Amino acid sequence: MGSFSIWHWLIVLLIIILVFGTKKLKNIGSDLGGAVKGFKDGMKDGSAPPADPAAAPAQQVAATGTPHADKAPIDVEAKHKP
Repeated sequence: MGSFSIWHWLIVLLIIILVFGTKKLKNIGSDLGGAVKGFKDGMKDGSAPPADPAAAPAQQVAATGTPHADKAPIDVEAKHKP
């Protein structure tokens, strides 16, 4: 009772193909495959150590600098509606 037989899954697959069509299912499959490939590449790039250890601290310093250090702060007052 807990698992379906192969015939149940074939009927479900047939209904999905009839509802969505093969072209749309092909597009969904290729989009999903591209997303998985991009995710794997991102995970691979994130876990790789930097090639030049001396370059890593310079990149971190540049990335943590304040982008708006030369601009004056903006004074804003919130108004409440009655």
